[in-house]
Amino acid sequence: MNRKKKINETLKKKQKKANAKLHKSNKPRYISKAERVKIEQDSNQENKQASEE
Repeated sequence: MNRKKKINETLKKKQKKANAKLHKSNKPRYISKAERVKIEQDSNQENKQASEE
């Protein structure tokens, strides 16, 4: 009985992992604080250039 249970558990684990890979997460990609500051500075520079022209 234990052998069957162990085999079934491992098969279920493999199936669960394969199924999880199929479904993508809706969670947005993490952006570090430094990257956020850099992006904000770039957008501010673009806005200033656009207003000068």
